[in-house]
Amino acid sequence: MTIKEVCEKFDITPDTLRYYERVGVIPEVNRTPGGIRDYNEEDIAWVENAVCMRSAGVPVEMLIEYVKLYQQGDETLEARKNLLMETKNEVQKQLDKYQATMDRLNFKISRYEEAVKTGILSWETDKEG
Repeated sequence: MTIKEVCEKFDITPDTLRYYERVGVIPEVNRTPGGIRDYNEEDIAWVENAVCMRSAGVPVEMLIEYVKLYQQGDETLEARKNLLMETKNEVQKQLDKYQATMDRLNFKISRYEEAVKTGILSWETDKEG
């Protein structure tokens, strides 16, 4: 696949994709004899991983470290697993924050739904502000 096709597939810019390769978020991509990037299925899987992780807020530095460990081979399996577990814990913290926000929004919406039905919204029914 060309860089344009990969960018369209993942809705990212060519600059982002080039950056991911330049800093090591994805391994180096093979090129045609003319120097044009030629993404194969493995490259696309790396891009998909990077896009997914970044959309969840995973730091670029973690992804770079992961790729470096991967490139060192199977002796880094434990280190890669540990890195993924640390990242999972950080993502879970973010999910917990979002869940707390969702709970508050649901509470407030339910109070307003009741107020719309009854025509009454008092401070007592909206105690969480």
